[in-house]
Amino acid sequence: MAHPKRRQSSTRRDKRRTHYKATVATIATCPVTGEAHLYHRAYWHEGKMYYRGQVVIDKSVAEA
Repeated sequence: MAHPKRRQSSTRRDKRRTHYKATVATIATCPVTGEAHLYHRAYWHEGKMYYRGQVVIDKSVAEA
């Protein structure tokens, strides 16, 4: 395997790493419940799982 002949400087290393940035997750607010959640993800609210404003799973009915 090839090995570097000289050590790479911290400046060159840091220049390469400038493009690795953390991105902030986009948060949506449900119009039905007002709950904040990630886009394109189902979320739980008061025993019910919502996706795109509709109830997908209702745990409260199954328990009763």
